Amino acid sequence: MGRFEDLVAEGEAAPVGTWDFSWFAGRAVEERPTWHYFDRVVERVEGADALLEVQAGTGSMVGNLPRLPRLAVATEGHGPSVAVAAPRLRTRGVHLLVASQDGTGLPLADGCVDLVVSRHPITVGWDEIARVLRPGGTYLAQHVGPDSMRGLGELFTGPWPEPSARHPEVERAGAEAAGLEVRRMRVERPRTVFHDVGAVVAFLRLVPWIVPGFDVDRHREQLLALHHDIERDGSWETTSCRVLVEARHPGGGET
Repeated sequence: MGRFEDLVAEGEAAPVGTWDFSWFAGRAVEERPTWHYFDRVVERVEGADALLEVQAGTGSMVGNLPRLPRLAVATEGHGPSVAVAAPRLRTRGVHLLVASQDGTGLPLADGCVDLVVSRHPITVGWDEIARVLRPGGTYLAQHVGPDSMRGLGELFTGPWPEPSARHPEVERAGAEAAGLEVRRMRVERPRTVFHDVGAVVAFLRLVPWIVPGFDVDRHREQLLALHHDIERDGSWETTSCRVLVEARHPGGGET
């Protein structure tokens, strides 16, 4: 039982203040979708005059773009992430604005950007995205899709409700209601593999909506069963879900 307790303690001590997954190296791996979202953003930025990244986290995406357009803006609302993103983006000349994580109240003027990007937004404010996009502008994002990590979540919570609010058709309806033309909703389910139970503990602390109210003491029985499975099989596997979303503001030219 000592190894179980040690691994759980390591997971409880893992840093989870920002979206930094470096701690998981060698302990867990999530496959990436085949469309290579960052590369697609790089391509689209080449033709953009004004860029907005919504819910930019620590700024690792926009901060690593090889080229930035004339105007580059990022929004983020999580304090620890803002603290990391601010100096990183300042050196690139990106304007960082503190904004709500619920996708409402973007602190920008109407029709001020021609490209909006976002990787794994918590919520999507379609009306605000439509408002800040210029006619002909594009929203290109990678969303967390329906039932992502369902296999892991149901170990602790039991069956998840149906249908998911993240279903592509639900999101399509939201985008179209805001006046956007949906060009693409592509779904993939990459594998996620955990190599020890400590990584599971850290992950559920970092992404708390997978198991709301996750607590090591309360969920010790499930964690121990998962630990035994990993010890027997060498790893434990589930699937995430990602959706490549492309929507366009009607009118104007192409972005």
